[in-house]
Amino acid sequence: MGKPDGKGRPVILYPAIDLRGGRCVRLRQGDYAQETVFGDDPAALARQWVAQGATFLHLVDLDGAREGRPINGPSVRAILEAAGVPCQLGGGIRSEAHLEEVLSWGVARVILGSKALESPQWCQQVAQRYPGRIALGVDARDGRVAVHGWLQTSDVLAVDLVRRAADWPLAAVIYTDISRDGMLGGVNVEATAALCQAVPHLHVIASGGVSGVNDLLRLQAAGVPGAIIGRALYEGRLELREALQRLSPSGATG
Repeated sequence: MGKPDGKGRPVILYPAIDLRGGRCVRLRQGDYAQETVFGDDPAALARQWVAQGATFLHLVDLDGAREGRPINGPSVRAILEAAGVPCQLGGGIRSEAHLEEVLSWGVARVILGSKALESPQWCQQVAQRYPGRIALGVDARDGRVAVHGWLQTSDVLAVDLVRRAADWPLAAVIYTDISRDGMLGGVNVEATAALCQAVPHLHVIASGGVSGVNDLLRLQAAGVPGAIIGRALYEGRLELREALQRLSPSGATG
């Protein structure tokens, strides 16, 4: 019944672990040529974020996104075993076989991106077959959906794609503003809040550009229920435990 009031409402934070060649890396604006390696042991990083209070992790198979098939299975399984909290995984999952493979690893949610634009009927069927296990990944450049590891931009508006999927039994919608991803320039609160208004019954997760706690507080005030945090966390601009405290009802300041 309209957009929920986010003030004082906890925001679920999803520390990101982006995998390439079995290592934890971050890209700038999805550019594989602009890679920073943050660790050779993704499972250890997963344990670190959980120790600081993470209750859910966001995993991306960057090799898979580029190749169109799951690739970093050993790293994902090691993370799942080490973390002990639910994880969502995206990157290269484009067929029934891929979906069954990554679910067999034990991930809680599978993120579908490119396929949602190319084969919406298939994605709807998959969401109905696995209710609450599929997240729709909407990656946008200038408001339009980008696909295939962000290498191509379509003519479809992100908000239109989300509206098409409004009746699917999705676990979440993950909205990434590519122009801000990995740039620490501030999250696109307005566009993410607009998606929340378009599908108020769905769990919308902001991704791209979070530079510090203030960005998270702005998302909370706009009623956005989730946020993925990456480079700011790895570069020490954001302390996970502190951020969780600030976002909790008891830790909120006026």
